[in-house]
Amino acid sequence: MTKTSPSPRASARSSQASPARRQRGRDESAVVRRNMCESPLTWLARRKGRDGQAMIDAVQLAAGERLRAEFTRAGLTPQVTSRWSAMPGGGRGNGPEAFSDMVLSARQRLNDALVAVGPELSGVLMDVCCFLKGLEEVEGTRGWPARTAKVVLCLALDRLAAHYGWSSAATGRGHAPMRAWQAGAAPGQADGT
Repeated sequence: MTKTSPSPRASARSSQASPARRQRGRDESAVVRRNMCESPLTWLARRKGRDGQAMIDAVQLAAGERLRAEFTRAGLTPQVTSRWSAMPGGGRGNGPEAFSDMVLSARQRLNDALVAVGPELSGVLMDVCCFLKGLEEVEGTRGWPARTAKVVLCLALDRLAAHYGWSSAATGRGHAPMRAWQAGAAPGQADGT
């Protein structure tokens, strides 16, 4: 048996898909690798608009990816294969007792985030961030005019980032307060004398 080296095309494809992030899976000790190139959000973050700025900023990208991570931790990703471990009529049920605390808390965090965003914007977030639908597909299924999904998605991501307490601009005091350091009075002496 001889090993053949991969073709240049195959190595180019694998290098294009290399930006993967590690994410904890359902089991805290398990690590899941996911391809960041498959996310429509990373595609939007790489693309530049007419003004030369990215179509979504880093805070919006982080908020969308955090929502996607919670969706994955909650075990809500669609199953693409059959599950042979669960037998009908026996075994674990589908009630709350069948899920771990991590799954239940992830579902609660996901629900809290979607409630904070509101029902009018949460559908777009679920479609793009969680189900990885493209903007054209979202516009087609919802009957929206062209290029409106990006605007609605940006509004939803801004509201989601605000729910997480993130902002794209750092705010604070204009200057630090004046402070002075003085040695304290010697023991037994009154202050100021």
